[in-house]
Amino acid sequence: MCARPVSVISSIERTATWAPTLGAVPTKGGAQFTVWAPAADRVDVVFKHPGYSRTRALERLPNDCFTAWEPDVAHGTRYVFRVNGDREYPDPASRFQPDGVHGPSMFVDPHRFEWTDDGWRGAVRENLVVYELHVGAFTPEGTFAGVRSRLEYLASLGVTAIELMPIAEAAGRRNWGYDGVDLFAPSHHYGEPDDLRLLVDAAHRHGLAVMLDVVYNHLGPDGAYLSAFSPLYFTDRHASPWGLGVNLDGEGREQVRAFLIENALHWIAEYHVDGLRLDATHTLVDESATHFLGELSDRVRAASHRPVILIAEDERNLAAIVEPRPRGYGLDGVWADDFHHQVRRAVAGDSEAYFADFTGSARDLAATIRQGWFYTGQKTARTGEARGTDATGIDLRRMVICLQNHDQVGNRALGDRLHHAIDLGVYRAISALLLCAPETPLLFMGQEWVATSPFLFFTDHVEEIGRLVTEGRRSEFSGFSAFADEGARSRIPDPQDPATFEASRLAWDEMSSPAHAGVLRLYRALIALRRERLDRADRDVLAVEALDEHTIGLLRGTFAIVVRVAGAGRVPLDPLLDRARPSNYGVVLTTEDQAFAADGRTPRVIRLASGSIEIEFDAPAAIVLDLS
Repeated sequence: MCARPVSVISSIERTATWAPTLGAVPTKGGAQFTVWAPAADRVDVVFKHPGYSRTRALERLPNDCFTAWEPDVAHGTRYVFRVNGDREYPDPASRFQPDGVHGPSMFVDPHRFEWTDDGWRGAVRENLVVYELHVGAFTPEGTFAGVRSRLEYLASLGVTAIELMPIAEAAGRRNWGYDGVDLFAPSHHYGEPDDLRLLVDAAHRHGLAVMLDVVYNHLGPDGAYLSAFSPLYFTDRHASPWGLGVNLDGEGREQVRAFLIENALHWIAEYHVDGLRLDATHTLVDESATHFLGELSDRVRAASHRPVILIAEDERNLAAIVEPRPRGYGLDGVWADDFHHQVRRAVAGDSEAYFADFTGSARDLAATIRQGWFYTGQKTARTGEARGTDATGIDLRRMVICLQNHDQVGNRALGDRLHHAIDLGVYRAISALLLCAPETPLLFMGQEWVATSPFLFFTDHVEEIGRLVTEGRRSEFSGFSAFADEGARSRIPDPQDPATFEASRLAWDEMSSPAHAGVLRLYRALIALRRERLDRADRDVLAVEALDEHTIGLLRGTFAIVVRVAGAGRVPLDPLLDRARPSNYGVVLTTEDQAFAADGRTPRVIRLASGSIEIEFDAPAAIVLDLS
């Protein structure tokens, strides 16, 4: 961590247990400018603002940080760092890049914003229903203000947290966000820093937590200037899918880890975000005694006055990610994609690439829900290597499951959503499975009304990089049978084409048409059922069973959820109830009720003379029974 002179005290230090040390930090009457630059002989801060044009040399500290205090710096002042009297670069910890990744940084005073969320107590992990969205594609405006205008809708849907795909400044006008290079700066295309604060403040008034997707495993290909200040940010000791690995365990690791942790704390302290989704943590290779994720967890807990949710995206099925410190990394949750893969294999028939590792059988899907993930150490079909660990004893709410997310839609060649490929009755049934399962559900924007828009991969890079992105995007699908020939691959939408981005925007006006409105009503009903009844059920009473080849039953307290994903059939509840004979039952809802499906074929409950209960399905559907 880069220390500052003791006499300089940030106003943040008076209100929180964490104080920023990097970038331009407001202090009484001015600002402290600090940057880590171990390979530099000299660093200056150069102000480039009308009426405020000057250069100040920074003092070198023993830890190779350069720092200086500048009086009378006003909010909005533009500046750069000049290294060795030669090249000028944006601040690596810039809080805003109003002219993009290559322009000067802007001094931002976060204390100018007047928060109204003093009564907000933070996110609650136990009742999370997460709604993932892309700021640019979520609304016609494509801005933080646009998202803010839809908060009332999101609150009425019943979700408890919105998760913003990465918002860090990246090159170009449109991007998924995973090409960010200024990790502390909200994209200027979405609005100014205070527009993000307005969004978070308003979300809290609506009872919604705000989570932010952050990327610590790589930088984008354009405008990445970290290495101009230090070659130690990255290392050839570890590789990643994007090239050099992030240096978490070599020379200079202390400052690299501090930079990333300060980034996390800055979003929490300066923007009041309630949680972070950590991108692709399996690519953060760290052989230190304390893994970076564990240190991050420790620092966030120590610095936060309210609950903060940390969720990893990690494909390894490692229980250690969510096990408490010091045994594990101490995170609150992890994306558990095995559920998605089993469901997609079962209802859409996907069998190529990683789907080849899954059967989609009712038996395997039941095991996936019961365990939290399917692979607990057994070998996969594709690699023959063991994958996963046993998650016995871990609260299933720590596993985040989905039917759709940005990857599982956007990384398909045509950006098609699951409901584009299957019968609507099947989709309604598996939506009930998602929202009634004991794991934490994640929705991807628009799935709740079966949005017609795809979610495609889109970029806006300079011509040379853009050409490589387009070629790479199309070649990556050459191993799929549907795109084996060049003609088929040429029809894959060009990420660089603005029309690819425009096609990915949600069409809000379609949700009022009958088919869309019915599914939206179903989602609202299922989320309310989860919140008001299932989340309060006896957690010691939990069973998940395959009732036949196409039907799964869940028992949560006194509630039985039966989901059929294919064909007609009659199934007994005995395997789910362990042959118990409930004296009463009531139908809470079915996914084929008139309110949700105008032409629905409602499953029927049959009570046998023996006292056993059977469900007769004429088609795929889900039914929820209260057996109390």
